[in-house]
Amino acid sequence: MHLSTSAIQHHIEYTTWATVRLLNAVKELPADELTHDFGAADKSVLGTLVHIFRAERIWLTRIQEGSPAASWARPEDEQLSSLVTEWPHLHFRWKNWAAGLSDSDGERVVQYADLRGNPSAEPVWQLVLHVVNHSTHHRGQVSGFLRALGKAPPPLDLIRFVRESANNTTGR
Repeated sequence: MHLSTSAIQHHIEYTTWATVRLLNAVKELPADELTHDFGAADKSVLGTLVHIFRAERIWLTRIQEGSPAASWARPEDEQLSSLVTEWPHLHFRWKNWAAGLSDSDGERVVQYADLRGNPSAEPVWQLVLHVVNHSTHHRGQVSGFLRALGKAPPPLDLIRFVRESANNTTGR
């Protein structure tokens, strides 16, 4: 299978859009709701957002360099204010990387070690789709947490992004 450069870029734009919408929805949560333990793997709204952020950072480093630095889990990541500040920079790095892709770059095989040190290798297009899918899955969890807190999560569906993007380019 081949995924075009424009499809890779489109998926990165989508995950950026969805993350920004979700961050905007959780920014005003009180600390007790932000850190409420829902019994999920990453426990809370904040814990799940931290997980998504760190994963996106790790995968970009793997794609660009092969393996993440030993300091991939920084304590400052665990503050919502830090995520709100740092995530846009990470999205910019993803977009900047994707802007430089050629059509053959999606097929480039990335060799890296996972966090346990196990070697692995996959083509770029698979890794990008994994990152977007992983983030989508966990944004869905956060949306469920918001509902459980009595809040209405923002619509984050890919088709909503496609429609809004089309409306923005046509001037409607």
